[in-house]
Amino acid sequence: MNLNGKKVLLVGLAKTGISTIKHLNKLGANIIVNDIKEKEKLEDILNELKDLNNIEYILGYHPENIDDIELVVVSPGVPLDLPFILKIKEKNIELIGEVELAYRLSTNNPVFIGITGTNGKTTTTSLVGEIFKANSNDTYIVGNIGNPVIDTVEVTTKDSVLVTELSSFQLESIDTFKPRVSAILNFTEDHLNRHHTMENYIEAKARVFKNQDSEDFCILNYDDENVRALEEKVKAKKIFFSRTKELKEGIFLDKNNNIVIRLDKEIVLLNKDELSLPGNHNLENCMAAAMIAYVLKVDIEVIREVLKTFKAVEHRQEYVKTLNGVIFVNDSKATNPDSSIKAVQSYKDPIILIAGGMDKKSTFDEFLEVAKENVKALVLLGETANLIKECAIKKGFKEIYLVKDMEEAVNTSYKIAKEKDVVLLSPACASWDMYKSFEVRGNDFKDNVNKLK
Repeated sequence: MNLNGKKVLLVGLAKTGISTIKHLNKLGANIIVNDIKEKEKLEDILNELKDLNNIEYILGYHPENIDDIELVVVSPGVPLDLPFILKIKEKNIELIGEVELAYRLSTNNPVFIGITGTNGKTTTTSLVGEIFKANSNDTYIVGNIGNPVIDTVEVTTKDSVLVTELSSFQLESIDTFKPRVSAILNFTEDHLNRHHTMENYIEAKARVFKNQDSEDFCILNYDDENVRALEEKVKAKKIFFSRTKELKEGIFLDKNNNIVIRLDKEIVLLNKDELSLPGNHNLENCMAAAMIAYVLKVDIEVIREVLKTFKAVEHRQEYVKTLNGVIFVNDSKATNPDSSIKAVQSYKDPIILIAGGMDKKSTFDEFLEVAKENVKALVLLGETANLIKECAIKKGFKEIYLVKDMEEAVNTSYKIAKEKDVVLLSPACASWDMYKSFEVRGNDFKDNVNKLK
């Protein structure tokens, strides 16, 4: 892919945007950088790019004249139904994302693994990455997990493995991207403010396997009806995982709680109780990760050992500390109700739940129906605080506290907590109403917990 001298428009400045600009600049492209935010709000990002030459910036509005643009690279946060983006498509200007660009530029043909789904992506991606590292593979954990794929282009070889977490936003802008192994973990209501319908959301996620063929593998969750329904559209070798049904072929949980791989032969991998990660959702993540590694010929003992010893991902049910018998857990990565359902179901002790954030047009009925089993108090903040409160009152919650920020949320939770209670930050919402990312939100929670006396 020769971009020397070509006029490339990058839309949306973010972490992937910075890496993309730097790489395009090395390749000799003539870059126009566009972001709807004003210059004053982008100072930190612009400082990272100040030493680069031959870059034109159009900030605060979209460019009117795009006739001489030869390629558009769009950041994941930019909706593809914006009038400006539709205008680009109407003019038949090629529009791709950072993942697609990196894939095309990865001329050494590393092994790509593509992992998507609503929940569990980060844990599964991290697990797979750790398995391949333990197997002594040259491994890169990239994508939606926070490490741009484009940063690996110059360092990978044909023996490298790129374990790639993929959001629906990233998958919308792929074209030729073809992973050796793809995996879809589950579908639950999420990002409907962007995709508008579940059908559109599922269609975006399903693009992970659109270019695969019979030489590739696609790992699917048998227990999720919407995932299983994609079976007929998959051209790759389909392999299911299930924690509820014994499969003729695939990976499943048997009646003795053993995780069994049944493909060319039958292998008892390990017992469910030997997994280092708690909860049924993590059982599913572990089965998906194990099967991804197994089809790529990783030694079974390596898979077994990593599943026994893997530690939780930061911001995903991350233990913070115990203070006067009160346990504090950071689950800031729970950016939708289903993810928070899985979190509250993981604890037997009473929970004080800190929730709320940006409104993604999700509904909270099922989440609160499950939560009322062991959540004794709700501490709510952000855009959705009143929305969740209204729903919680209908579900019979009595202890509900509205707070202005994380400091007040942590202090209020600690004040009402008793010994053996779990103070759980599991927001069920995105962070962007108050924070730049769920990581910043999680760190704010941890900082305030660590200030407690």
